[in-house]
Amino acid sequence: MSIAPSPKPTVELSADEARRLALRAQGMMGAPDRRAGVRGVLRHLGAVQLDTISVLARSHELVPCARLGAVGRAPVEAAYWGAGTSFEYWSHAACILPIEEWPLFAFRRRAFITRGHRWHRLADAEKSCAEVRARLLSDGPLTAGDLGGARNGGPWWDWSETKIAIEWLLDIGEVVCTERRSWKRVYDLAERAVPAALLAQDPDDESCLRRLVGQAGAALGVAARADLADYHRLKAEQVDAVVADSGLVPVTVQGWGRAGAPGAAWADPAALATEPRGRHRTTLLSPFDSLVWDRARTERIFGFTHRLEAYVPKPKRVYGYFAMPLLAGGRLVGRIDPAREGRTLIARQASLESPAAVAPAARALHEAAAWVGCDAVKVERVVPEGLAGPLTAAVAAV
Repeated sequence: MSIAPSPKPTVELSADEARRLALRAQGMMGAPDRRAGVRGVLRHLGAVQLDTISVLARSHELVPCARLGAVGRAPVEAAYWGAGTSFEYWSHAACILPIEEWPLFAFRRRAFITRGHRWHRLADAEKSCAEVRARLLSDGPLTAGDLGGARNGGPWWDWSETKIAIEWLLDIGEVVCTERRSWKRVYDLAERAVPAALLAQDPDDESCLRRLVGQAGAALGVAARADLADYHRLKAEQVDAVVADSGLVPVTVQGWGRAGAPGAAWADPAALATEPRGRHRTTLLSPFDSLVWDRARTERIFGFTHRLEAYVPKPKRVYGYFAMPLLAGGRLVGRIDPAREGRTLIARQASLESPAAVAPAARALHEAAAWVGCDAVKVERVVPEGLAGPLTAAVAAV
């Protein structure tokens, strides 16, 4: 009679161990890989979110700066879009993705095809799409404006037939966004923009999901099911169907869900193999940085509640229009709402968790100022007020 092997015991992690694993996996702990540079950051994270808001810089520029230091803004853009190394598509949101991930989003492209339309509908889909394809073939790469205009003259959602067609072709994979030019998408035919070896791959949905879940787990270090789903905006049941075969291992984390429940969380085995050590980054984070873009995960790991208030009426804002979390010593220790006036970087409001956050805040402000070409830093308001003097002095002393 054969005896079934006993299941492997689930790894148990403390909350502090989980936090350190997450920091290292996200490139916020240990020596930065400067040789791999911005492209290395993108390949490891697997997705860098785009957003229209630009205060110090746009979010996708802030992400590599947070990990590598004050790399130049022009080199950041060149690294993202140069030599066909990336593309833009729907992941966590609209994201820059490594070109190697093109095959993995075949499941999403097929889902669009099955649905048959996006939230805009084409009056004459066959004709409009054919015209766009022909223009790209003869004149591409092109923006929607080059193709005839993005809007009909009304509000931003009043898209032209051409804009609807080009976005539909992007959704289903016939067209690729190869770069942003003056924040406008630049489109090209997939057959030109995607390397032939990647374009020829057509993995089934299960393979796509399994590899995306594995990639998300590696980028997060340790993750609850909801974290894995949120990273590339998958459904919980999609994660459940593939996570056991994703290469991740089940763990339990103190304070995460029901204690001792196998599979309450999942971890990258490579992350578990070595003790997370190294120097912590001190930096300001974009609210759209993948370290903090999931609010529930941020609260669970760091005990830190953060909300983007850009769309909150000004009188109701607590921390500011674009308050950036302050990372120092492996913890989130405050928020700074920045602005620029000429060559001065201004902290409209610095909200600090404790006096220990003063010195890191001063260093982070000066690094950010140097990166965006400012040669002075000014602090307008500090919460709590008792830290205003210490922060102003610390900024002056850096």
